[in-house]
Amino acid sequence: MREHELELPSLPVLENGVKEFDIVLSVHQKQQFLTFYELLLQWNAVMNLTAITNFDEVCRKHFLDSISLCRAISCNDTLNLIDVGTGAGFPGIPLKIVFPELKITLLDSLNKRVQFLNEVIQLLDLKDIEAIHGRAEDFAKPGQLRETFDICVSRAVANLATLSEYCLPYVKKDGFFISYKSEKVTEELKTAAHAIDILGGESYDQIAFYLPNSDLYRNLVVIKKVKETPKKYPRKSGLPSKSPL
Repeated sequence: MREHELELPSLPVLENGVKEFDIVLSVHQKQQFLTFYELLLQWNAVMNLTAITNFDEVCRKHFLDSISLCRAISCNDTLNLIDVGTGAGFPGIPLKIVFPELKITLLDSLNKRVQFLNEVIQLLDLKDIEAIHGRAEDFAKPGQLRETFDICVSRAVANLATLSEYCLPYVKKDGFFISYKSEKVTEELKTAAHAIDILGGESYDQIAFYLPNSDLYRNLVVIKKVKETPKKYPRKSGLPSKSPL
């Protein structure tokens, strides 16, 4: 393993990109990203994980985008984080590679994706991270994972009102729900304000930036949990997306 690590190719997009976040990757972390990429391609051949397969594009649009959470919070702290609708492990896996102190739960509704994530976790020898198969509505119920996390993140494609109903129930009071968005969200945030308030949150910050060495515009919408979410939320499966608050 050590000999193989010493022969790593140059990873300019990833290495130069993380420098903009004041991060320097170790040889071991670079190897973990390469292994993750290889597994992504292998599994993508038999199931739909990502439409992006070029290595530099994966580095830019998946790895660096995931890591950009550090623009919103200090990821070097020991925080308990859940990634709702993680898909192929974004942002959770890249965050765990770069910030190993994070304790991470990956939640996805498709069991095959969870099987993929478990293989990634095993082969990358990641600790304090687990992948769970289930719907966001189910695990947010009392007695499950409700209000047990410092941070909830999601890169899922859904309007902010819907995402807030899925995600805010997981967050402890004084914790944060952070939504990754690829477009300007000022109007979306206004539309979601009522839902955010009902669910116990308040708009806290909005961080806009371009991904390193690209013209890809990104937003991190930060919502603070200021009070407990009423027990009737989230509503039963399907309603948060069909009929947003």
